[in-house]
Amino acid sequence: MTDATGRLAPDALSLPQLGGRPNLRQEITHALRGAVITGQLRAGALYSVPMLAEQFGVSATPVREAMLDLANEELVTIVRNKGFRVKELSDRDLDEITSLRALIEVPTVAEIARAINEPTRAAVEQLRPLTKEVERLAETGDLIGYVEVDRRFHLSLLALAGNRHLIDVVGNLRARSRLYGLQDLAERGELGRSAAEHEQIVDLVVAGDAPGAAALMRRHIGHVR
Repeated sequence: MTDATGRLAPDALSLPQLGGRPNLRQEITHALRGAVITGQLRAGALYSVPMLAEQFGVSATPVREAMLDLANEELVTIVRNKGFRVKELSDRDLDEITSLRALIEVPTVAEIARAINEPTRAAVEQLRPLTKEVERLAETGDLIGYVEVDRRFHLSLLALAGNRHLIDVVGNLRARSRLYGLQDLAERGELGRSAAEHEQIVDLVVAGDAPGAAALMRRHIGHVR
């Protein structure tokens, strides 16, 4: 449903109520990023700050700040005095982003597994709560929450390689991705299989199985297309 200006009306979205929560700007940024990536905020559509603020149950200020964060991530374009427009990506763009992710993440995870030691093993084990949370979110169909926890898992795992520039690059690539098929996977009950791969990746890395971790990570990244 759209309003008189052609912008999507609040009841067209399923964003969480966040009024009164701490770290509001960050939470709104996470929620909006997830909504863009999953397609709940539609590519090419124009969204206003007041409409989104009403949906979140907050003032306009943290929403406007979150919009600027998304603009810096090249997810949206600011439309002066109107709001922001979600950037459109072609299938070629998405395929190239997925290919770049595989080129970076697959060998990095393999190297972490290959060089596993007790401190690193303990750090990887600390990611298990995230694997449980992403499975729970898959089961409940909370796609925005799923995308954010999935992002935290992958970036936390890659951070063990000790290359902060790599984390920045992968974080940007993940933000620019679009996972339009998540809703269909969730409705068919198949999203849980992708979610379960997170813990399998942890198991393989902890075991020092570099080839196995690389193969599963490549397959896991491939799900996005």
